[in-house]
Amino acid sequence: MQAKTVKRNTEVIGIASGKGGVGKTTLSTNLAVALTMMNKKVMLLDGDLGLANAQIALGCQTQYNLSHVIAGEKTLKEIIVTSRQGVLLVPGASGVHEMAAISPAITAGIVQAFSELDDDIDYLILDAAAGIAPSVLAFMEACQRRFIVVKDEPSSIADAYGIIKVMTRDLELDEIYLIPNMVESQAAGSQLYRRVNEVCDRFLGKTLQYLTSIESDEMILAALKKYQSVMEFAPGSAGARDYRRLADAITHLPSISHASGGLQFFMERLVRQNQGA
Repeated sequence: MQAKTVKRNTEVIGIASGKGGVGKTTLSTNLAVALTMMNKKVMLLDGDLGLANAQIALGCQTQYNLSHVIAGEKTLKEIIVTSRQGVLLVPGASGVHEMAAISPAITAGIVQAFSELDDDIDYLILDAAAGIAPSVLAFMEACQRRFIVVKDEPSSIADAYGIIKVMTRDLELDEIYLIPNMVESQAAGSQLYRRVNEVCDRFLGKTLQYLTSIESDEMILAALKKYQSVMEFAPGSAGARDYRRLADAITHLPSISHASGGLQFFMERLVRQNQGA
């Protein structure tokens, strides 16, 4: 493997879903581990400000979280924990529902703290809450790429279409990828993507991008119960294979070099949106 000789700006990927129960956090944490195993420096930001649980999936003990930074009690560096897999985790702020309530002084400090980490991070993965709450949309707008996780179920498909509609029509966002999860096969996942994409193209005038699907695999759930990634628990499983494929596809995407790149820009945009600036 060749050493990285050119500095790559931090790429920010937001992972969302129209509804809960589609495996969004499981996908976020396993993807973070898969990228880390490819010698990438990965930070996972648990953006669920109500029910943060990414630390459980990574098997991390977290004494502090983003709410302590917001309250001015801890610095960002003081709350970050490194999982045994090497993922840098920013624990979510349970119970903090509106970032707009954060004072400008605190938000400026958070932005500065993220900018200081910028040189060390290849990927920031944001695990957003389910649904289309304002905080979720603000997170998605601040990201460079948006992954929408969907299951092949009518309610999941309808809700995925709903969040895509808001992101494309109201926020005019692009770089939206559909990630079929818990599908019977890669062929079934590809078919699900084509169905959803056709509807988006017809009614929204927008096409979605596609990388791969995550097949249904009992080993993924078994790993979660052991507080492990499936790559650790069952490296030869279909689930581990699919997450490695997804991670590899991400590393081959063209870099996005416009001004929204990097941790500092991500946080500045997020703060500006939530404070109505």
